[in-house]
Amino acid sequence: MRQPRVPTVPLSAPGRRRRTRRWSQGVGALAVTAACAVGLPAQAAADGGTTSLPAMPLALAQDAPCTPESKRTAEGVTWAQKSLSLPHAWKLSRGQGVTVAVVGSGVSLAAPALKGRVTTVGDAGEDCVGHGTFIAGLIAAARTEGTAFQGIAPAARVLGVRGTDERGVPSAERVAAGIRAAVDRGARVVNVALALPTGKKELTDAVRHAVEHDVLVVAPIAPDAEPRPGDRPAEAYWPAAAPGVLSVVGVGEDGAALKSAVGSAAADLAAPGGPVIGVGPRGKGHFIAAGSSAAAAYTAGAAALVRAYDPDLTAAETADRLTLSAAPAGEAARIDPYAALSMVSTASRAPAAAPVESEPLRLPVASTVLQDRAMVIAGAMAMLVILVAAAAAVIPRGRARGWRRP
Repeated sequence: MRQPRVPTVPLSAPGRRRRTRRWSQGVGALAVTAACAVGLPAQAAADGGTTSLPAMPLALAQDAPCTPESKRTAEGVTWAQKSLSLPHAWKLSRGQGVTVAVVGSGVSLAAPALKGRVTTVGDAGEDCVGHGTFIAGLIAAARTEGTAFQGIAPAARVLGVRGTDERGVPSAERVAAGIRAAVDRGARVVNVALALPTGKKELTDAVRHAVEHDVLVVAPIAPDAEPRPGDRPAEAYWPAAAPGVLSVVGVGEDGAALKSAVGSAAADLAAPGGPVIGVGPRGKGHFIAAGSSAAAAYTAGAAALVRAYDPDLTAAETADRLTLSAAPAGEAARIDPYAALSMVSTASRAPAAAPVESEPLRLPVASTVLQDRAMVIAGAMAMLVILVAAAAAVIPRGRARGWRRP
């Protein structure tokens, strides 16, 4: 089984909803392709050191055990955190008061970095796969002892919702139901950790439900697993292709799109996608993964920062804030949380009062007498200046000659 890798293929041309042909896989094949958990080298340390971390699977084979606890920790600041300039953004917002729903394999209630800030729908508190918890950690993990890793919105709350079965195999029906449940449970941002080649109707309807309730849906523009030769191309991935969704593509540290996103339509935004460091469903250890689902998680976290900082912004205005403030990079704009937070907002301001029609302001004109008097005074002052200057030149010379004629 192969894991997603950091590619060097450039992004596709920009364009919010232009759809090109992209590689597709059946849902079952997609899950099995990403099911292995082979270790992957991670450039995680702030000093440039290398830490080997286990890979986070997207799904598990039917006979595979649940993802075990990682015994390794990334101590330094990750490249993704550095690229997002989070310390500057955190001076303005940490996402407090905003709930971000994660629709995926579930979000473990036992993850230490998310302790006390996770609620779940149904049995979503059990995450056998771990991918949903990993995504939730990118969004909202708090810093724990021995590591500098944190989520982008470390004070936000998380709502775990299933979009897959217990093995991590997704379906359009599950994801659509998950989006609706997240909206109805009060989430202000919904992060979908999946990209499906089918389900246009169900997922478009679910996104419409979110839009009607002023909830922002963020989703990856392409699946995390790399395409295989011979895969049948698909026209779109859902729910990213649905109107009203903020679609995101993952990029590597070099700024190039991940290979798993090659051939996909241009996304609304780009964000760090791989390799990225995150937490697991249990224990304090870390995992590594790559894919546009990670990029969507960072973007959802940035949306939480913005909605916490400016609560009066609508979901659409929040999306606009993120896209308008994004930093040009290659052929896609990358999220810039601090720029999004520091943009001047008019959402919470009272409308300006209508201008009052009135006569134009006219300064009074001085009378002719006053003008003449001013001219006389000015002339007298000028003559006085001339006389003083002449006296200053003549008197010393006269004294030196004893006031005699030459």
